Amino acid sequence: MNRNVKKAEMKERRHRRIRGKLSGSPARPRMCVFRSHKQIYVQVIDDIAGQTLVCASSLAMDTKGGNIAGAKTVGAEIARKALEKGIHEVAFDRAGYRYHGRIKALADAAREAGLKF
Repeated sequence: MNRNVKKAEMKERRHRRIRGKLSGSPARPRMCVFRSHKQIYVQVIDDIAGQTLVCASSLAMDTKGGNIAGAKTVGAEIARKALEKGIHEVAFDRAGYRYHGRIKALADAAREAGLKF
């Protein structure tokens, strides 16, 4: 099996396993992360109502999203916006990505800014 196909298949398996166990509610919405090669995006979602409550991305912030410093600024921004809306606790959905690098930096920055997961 091709290495890239195997990596994509393993990411898809992790994503399905995580989403099977994780769902956002009004009391504790889901914080979902999407990582592309150049940018990083994050949303706080209430799955019961089907609404995005808060969102932030490196594209909207004019920062370099393809690195750890950009992920830290996006994590701090999503925490600031969530706290303004009265959201203090979220369920972290890493969407199948390994908890490493930009994903870890985003999560740590959000925790430091006052968001609890």
